[in-house]
Amino acid sequence: MSLFRKNNDEGVKVISPTNLGLLEKKLSDKEMDYLWRCIDNSKEPYKHKLVGQIHESKKLIDKSDWFFNNTLAKMCQIYGEEFGNLGKFIPTNQNHPYYMNAFWVNYQKQNEFNPLHDHTGVYSFIVWMKIPTNHEEQNKNPLSSRSNIQKISVVDFLYSNILGQPQALEYRMNSDMEGTMLFFPALLRHQVYPFYNCDEDRISISGNIMINTTKIL
Repeated sequence: MSLFRKNNDEGVKVISPTNLGLLEKKLSDKEMDYLWRCIDNSKEPYKHKLVGQIHESKKLIDKSDWFFNNTLAKMCQIYGEEFGNLGKFIPTNQNHPYYMNAFWVNYQKQNEFNPLHDHTGVYSFIVWMKIPTNHEEQNKNPLSSRSNIQKISVVDFLYSNILGQPQALEYRMNSDMEGTMLFFPALLRHQVYPFYNCDEDRISISGNIMINTTKIL
């Protein structure tokens, strides 16, 4: 990746060092229908492998690698084109394909949260399947409304700027985020804040993508 440069109206060159980013994609009805079927067929508990302070997580099965082959493989390609292929930093002397190593659904109830964490692998993703709350309404709660930062019903991605200062990329949870997938480096730390006064579950799907060293390209 190279530096981004531009000249402003005063003839001053503005230089912005490049950084890694995220990909955002609105999934098709076909993709969402498939994911809901995966959820309907899920049985195996998965909470014991996760850090989330939430009441239930279940393992999902991507039958015949349908979601990986039709959606995630393309996201790996696009990420490489936009930011560079992160798999090249894996210490191996062969070229290996990507595969989805883990795939699960989270059910988050009011007052529950997912603490600051990262994932295993090269890339990870989140798909918001159901969001029963509205960020603006949620932050009328006195806990937040008297604060200068409204973080109820928010997902934050944390990173450092060029000075090493912490920064947050904020996603506010509203129903219009349903069906949205975020694709990001697995080591990008993130956290999910709680919501309140709602008896419905927030439902999300996550997964991790790794290098399959048993196969050579």
